[in-house]
Amino acid sequence: MIRDITIGQYYPSNSILHKLDSRVKLIATLVFIISLFVVNNFIGYGFAFLCLAILIYISKVPVKFMLRGLKSIVFIIIFTLILNLFVTDGETVLFSFGIIRITLEGVLLAIKICIRLIMLIVGSSLLTLTTTPIELTNGIERGLVPLKKIGVPAHEIAMMMTIALRFIPTLLDETDKIIKAQQARGADFETGNFLNRAKNLIPILVPLFVSSFRRAEELATAMEARCYSGSENRTKLNVMKYNKRDFKALFFIILYIVGIVLIKIFV
Repeated sequence: MIRDITIGQYYPSNSILHKLDSRVKLIATLVFIISLFVVNNFIGYGFAFLCLAILIYISKVPVKFMLRGLKSIVFIIIFTLILNLFVTDGETVLFSFGIIRITLEGVLLAIKICIRLIMLIVGSSLLTLTTTPIELTNGIERGLVPLKKIGVPAHEIAMMMTIALRFIPTLLDETDKIIKAQQARGADFETGNFLNRAKNLIPILVPLFVSSFRRAEELATAMEARCYSGSENRTKLNVMKYNKRDFKALFFIILYIVGIVLIKIFV
């Protein structure tokens, strides 16, 4: 399951989505995430799912690889589903036993939240799978340029966010190696109650923290050795420019926003 997390990974391909400007993909991802919280009906979710499916097909990323990232949030999805089933009040009671009440409104709310959560993870994964860390850094930095006028360190924020995303696969791989090493020494992470399992995680967390700090120190040393000094007086080898396909993508984003607004108003 450790290797099933796809957020932060990059899947190389020669698709149109990979060639788009990272700023356009950031805008599209932000619009998609906001739209999931704006719409509150199955027609809106169906429209968002259709657009997401088209983007996955265009990206040429295997669907199995894309959906593999959902394995890591199965527990969260199940917990959210159960919580909304038994907590949400409603008028149409489907099942009642003592203090346990399941209503139609609770079932519908649970399904909607699960759909929203799944599409949120897949949509966010699509951004990192089709965008290299360098492109993502440049896109975030250019998007935060207007905030520089009020003293916001745009480059530093973009660099920190990208490094955090980039190190997710590295830390997951390191965690997997530590787990296998501890299991080879006789550690048991699957039996016992919840408290015992939590205690058994200590042999994993301690070396993982040590390894993380060591990698962070090595990265800082490497950046200092290359005279890195933030955004001050920095130039770029490849200057970001919009082209025709980026403007076409922005046009489709506008159409998506219009579709979401119409669904929100009339449905």
